[in-house]
Amino acid sequence: MIGLSMISIIIPVYNHKKALTKALVSIAAQTYKNIEVIVVDDGSKSEIRNLKSEITLIRQENKGAPAARNAGFELSKGEYVIFWDADVVGEPEMLEKMVRALENNPEASFVYSNNYFGKKKMPSQQFNNVDIRQCNYIHSTSLIRRGAVVRWDESLKRFQDWDLWLTMSAQGKIGVWIDEYLFHIGTGGTMSSWLPKCAYKKPWRWLPGVSKKVKRYEEARDVVMRKHQI
Repeated sequence: MIGLSMISIIIPVYNHKKALTKALVSIAAQTYKNIEVIVVDDGSKSEIRNLKSEITLIRQENKGAPAARNAGFELSKGEYVIFWDADVVGEPEMLEKMVRALENNPEASFVYSNNYFGKKKMPSQQFNNVDIRQCNYIHSTSLIRRGAVVRWDESLKRFQDWDLWLTMSAQGKIGVWIDEYLFHIGTGGTMSSWLPKCAYKKPWRWLPGVSKKVKRYEEARDVVMRKHQI
């Protein structure tokens, strides 16, 4: 029966109070009610305050989102875990649909969906061990069975989610895709440096204001590729 298993929602946040408020409102509106919410304040310049009493708040010095997610997971109790970014606003039935997908696919360790980045559609695809080694098509805000969770690599500055899925894939874990747009991502948060695919091709990659972003992207991507011997 949908709703019996607890979901731990872990939210790392750094200086995004307004975005966090919207995320929490969308979580409160979820049709799936057996949840716990753990907010990890990763050393925000102005501390996160005045959260509802049922929300667990952890404060730590600024260590980055991977460390915040790991800290939140250590305190969590749910059979399912979702690392919900502070700039994510979920559709009301998002968690219910994700739990149902895992219950209907016992061989899967996690479930993911399409999303919107601002007004832009960000479609995903069926899980494939080969394709995931070429590029990441799974957002970090995905539901994972507790026993399948691996620690986030705190040494990585970018592509931490890709690293997570690559690590799980290497362990033989597979995901299931819900071909629906179940959440929106705000444009002022962690994906603010996102560029369209054409920006990485000649001649656009050499344009002022683009070349530095492309270089940082490629350097960070190379770190993950070397780690996983891609």
